[in-house]
Amino acid sequence: MELGMIGLGRMGANMTERLVRGGHRVVGFDLNADARARVEAVGAQSVPALDQMAAKLAAPRTVWLMVPAGDITDGTVTALLPQLAPGDTIVDGGNSNYKDTLRRAALAAGRQVQYVDCGTSGGVWGLAEGYSMMIGGDEAAVLRLRPIFETLAPAKDRGWGRVGPVGSGHFTKMVHNGIEYGLMQAYAEGFSIMGHKTEFGLDLHQVAEIWRYGSVVRSWLLDLTSAALEKNPRMTGIAPYVADSGEGRWTLAEAIDLDVPAPVIALSLLTRLRSRDPESFSDKLLSAMRNEFGGHPIRKE
Repeated sequence: MELGMIGLGRMGANMTERLVRGGHRVVGFDLNADARARVEAVGAQSVPALDQMAAKLAAPRTVWLMVPAGDITDGTVTALLPQLAPGDTIVDGGNSNYKDTLRRAALAAGRQVQYVDCGTSGGVWGLAEGYSMMIGGDEAAVLRLRPIFETLAPAKDRGWGRVGPVGSGHFTKMVHNGIEYGLMQAYAEGFSIMGHKTEFGLDLHQVAEIWRYGSVVRSWLLDLTSAALEKNPRMTGIAPYVADSGEGRWTLAEAIDLDVPAPVIALSLLTRLRSRDPESFSDKLLSAMRNEFGGHPIRKE
């Protein structure tokens, strides 16, 4: 098959390379000339301007978006739709909010363009290992793109599937990332407890390696944790600052809307927010309160 890939960052470029290796023709676009050169070096073609993409693809066209969620995705869809024709398909493989996906799909439907949302997981390992893809959209549209999904997935029959109508792919990926927040937090807290038990002198990398085989907490995330501990056992030089890209917040908001308790995901998100406050006015105030009611000492800066 052939498709256009818009956005040639870490994931977009790696997905392009995996598709080319699988025998597909890919035309890439990115504002960065170096990114375009990278995919050309692995056998893809590229265009220097978005308005040149459609002309390089045969109908029915498929254009895959791997751009940041929000305004950039909106702007790309708005610029792309006038170039497409009835029967063409847009695949949004980024981490868009599923509510935005529903709105964009309605715009595309007005032009008889199919809109498929593909929640994509795999990160920088996807090129070698394949990508997990949660796909939402019209069943016939997804079926037509099956060879693309089979090439990107870890195997033709594993790691991907149509989970429901348009919007369901990004919704499922949103919850996936919310779960990821909780898993990461649990691993981080557990290893921190072991690290603070100084009298045992535990080798945290050794413990992680033991857990990787046969234990009930083994996972790919634990594999990556072990690799990180091997490279930097004491996390030297890493600031205790944890960012979030939005999906955890969206998951928590959805849980509230649905009256579903999600305390682990909620607390993991709040812990990330706490990591970004080096001055922590709230902690200073807590110390002051203890001094006021109990005369407890205040530690000075």
